[in-house]
Parts: sequence; C-alpha cells; structure tokens
Amino acid sequence: MSSGLLLIATAYRTVYGIIGGYITARLAPFKPMAHALVGGFMGLAANALGAIATWNQNLGPHWYPLALTVLALPAACAGGKLWLARRAASASREQKARSV
Repeated sequence: MSSGLLLIATAYRTVYGIIGGYITARLAPFKPMAHALVGGFMGLAANALGAIATWNQNLGPHWYPLALTVLALPAACAGGKLWLARRAASASREQKARSV
C-alpha cells in the first residue's frame, strides 16, 4: 500500500479515535475525561499488540502501526476535551438564559 493511502488511513483512524473519545465522555455517568482516557489506553494497547504481532510480516511500512499507537491516546483525549467544552458551553448558555 502506498504511503499516501496510509496517511489517509492514519487520518481517518485518528478522527474515529476523536469521535470515540467524545462518545465515551458523553455517555460516561461520571468523570467523562477518565472514561475517554481509558478508551484511549485500550486503543493504545490494541494498536501496540497489532504492531508487535505484524512487525516482521512485511505488511507495509513500520511507521503506520507506530503512528496509530502514538495517536490513540491523544485522539481519545481530544474527544473527551471536545465533550467537556461542549458541555461547558451548553451550561453557560443555559445560565445566561435563566438570568434574562
């Protein structure tokens, strides 16, 4: 597979990681950021295990599984922070509406 296609795959997998962190934080009954980070650690572990299992099989360049492993936790963190920012903005709008 060409590096260009792998860059696209890395980008969409990162976007999916952000969406996953957002949804996890949104559904968390408490401590939404902690829940998102647990999901990120699970993604990190799964990607690391995949990289280890396929390292010597010549399936493609080694940067791809390493990039997925490195980006799993920051993507989940970004998704959790997006949820927290949206929740804070919503609370601020509600507070302004009550004071009017």
